[in-house]
Amino acid sequence: MIKAFNFVLAGIFFSSCSIAQKTTKQTNREADKTASIKNIDSRYSFYKDKALQIWNYAEVGYQEVKSSALLQQTLKESGFKIDAGVADIPTAFVATYGSGSPVIGILAEFDALPGLSQNATAEKEPNAALDAGHGCGHHLFGVASVAAGIELKNFLEKNKMQGTIKVFGTPAEEGGSGKVYMAREGLFATTDIVMHWHPDSKNGANPYTSLANKTAKFRFKGISAHASGFPEKGRSALDGVEAMDMMANMMREHMPSDTRMHYVITNGGRAPNVVPDYAEVYYYMRHPRRDVLMGLFDRLVKIAEGAALGTGTKMEYEIIGGVYELLPIDTLARVMRSNMVKVGGVTYTDEEIAFGKKLQESFIGTKPPISEASTIEPYEMANPENRSGGSTDVADVSWVVPTVGFRAATWIPGTPSHSWQAVACGGTEIGTKGMMVAAKTLALTGIDLFTQPKIIEKAKAEWQIARGADFKYIPLIGDRKPALNYRD
Repeated sequence: MIKAFNFVLAGIFFSSCSIAQKTTKQTNREADKTASIKNIDSRYSFYKDKALQIWNYAEVGYQEVKSSALLQQTLKESGFKIDAGVADIPTAFVATYGSGSPVIGILAEFDALPGLSQNATAEKEPNAALDAGHGCGHHLFGVASVAAGIELKNFLEKNKMQGTIKVFGTPAEEGGSGKVYMAREGLFATTDIVMHWHPDSKNGANPYTSLANKTAKFRFKGISAHASGFPEKGRSALDGVEAMDMMANMMREHMPSDTRMHYVITNGGRAPNVVPDYAEVYYYMRHPRRDVLMGLFDRLVKIAEGAALGTGTKMEYEIIGGVYELLPIDTLARVMRSNMVKVGGVTYTDEEIAFGKKLQESFIGTKPPISEASTIEPYEMANPENRSGGSTDVADVSWVVPTVGFRAATWIPGTPSHSWQAVACGGTEIGTKGMMVAAKTLALTGIDLFTQPKIIEKAKAEWQIARGADFKYIPLIGDRKPALNYRD
């Protein structure tokens, strides 16, 4: 009887110890998170300066030489090993710190958009020195990811923990499919979890998906001649482009309603009195499912062939980019949102509120309360309808490794992306304050991943089911080399 009683006491003792150890571990993790928030806040001026430098560079896809170099140097000075020029892309890089598992990756973008030059003013005022602008906030994206990577490096070092942090410098997200080439080269293959974020006009970490996208430049070649003196001797390449565009627009009636198709004529000739012997049109086609997208794109190619036949011209096309739809993982999204709630949203000064109200005067449609930037969206489970209207090469990464992301308010509520208003916000503390919310959310989520291996195990199991047992990653770009001149 006494012996049995001693066993019971021993069981209670060991159980109490286990609970105490678990509580201590939880307490330490929360203490580390609080310390990380303070550490990142203490370097606000440093990271703000980096972001605004890249905002001023405004380098477009695959031409982000100075932007990429700045991020690489910042990471190198913090003890990261840099592998530059990866995947045959001069501005792509992988920065690594630590060793062993788990391996946590963070994506860092930094390309600008052509034709969006703008000063940091609440009225439309192009910057005469620039043609491009950060209308999608990638100058903030890259710096926040670097800041989080550095803080996680400090966390591993401080706690003498095993683990690896990788910051992936990913160029040309805007139509250049930079991450697709990196995924094709297997650069994410040894990574357990990848994190990313994106600038927005609101805060949220819901597991959303996106539109698959395939892009191409269609080039028509004809015969030049005097447009008035010898029109019968000419064959207009511009006629080929316009015939294609007309038939493509007729096709809209016979596509699934959730398809998106848009184009620009990038070369239509030089002079009206010369029959153009060369013309080019650049198409984007999107759909929620990449298998449906592929069939639609094949129809577009047939239209281009018909346009050439009907106008007596020749046509060839070049695939510029192609991306999957995002694969959301609920397990990871819940962890990320809980950390975003801990960090909180953005608080503006009276001057920033006045800037925002002035900016909203230029908006078409609704003007949400500026206070929305201080709140976090309610959580919603992943479903096919919960998707953004855009496309991203992050999607390809999400099919080769479990991936999680969120959006942070770096623009005044209601600001559309890819607009001069977004560029303007990104050049002020409205943008850099949101960037810091992102950096802290990434860092805190990374701490959870490094200290709670069961999160990674559960996420991988969910991801495997979502992909399907027979899934094989086949990039939509085929075997083409990176389109380094796609912005020329």
